[in-house]
Amino acid sequence: MSESKSHKATSNRIAKKYNTDYNNGNGVDVKSPRATIEVETPDTVKDAPGQLRGHKGPAYIAGTNAEAVQKAIEITKGTTIGVMNNQGNIVKRSTRKK
Repeated sequence: MSESKSHKATSNRIAKKYNTDYNNGNGVDVKSPRATIEVETPDTVKDAPGQLRGHKGPAYIAGTNAEAVQKAIEITKGTTIGVMNNQGNIVKRSTRKK
């Protein structure tokens, strides 16, 4: 499956905000000392919790659009995973500790 333009743009924007690089290979999309971030579209958001499993420190799902952000909020209820919008702004804070 090829990545969407919105996924790539969101990933690069957030990586820049966190002063790190976007990883377009296997593994999480953005990993910085401050947070681990998985960027998802509305169709892939359900896979994110599994991809974030095992990572220490704050973990976030960043939605590429409002629909993806809304779905991420729903699937992260009761979890330590936070949610960001496509600008990298935190919508739901991660409660995961380092």
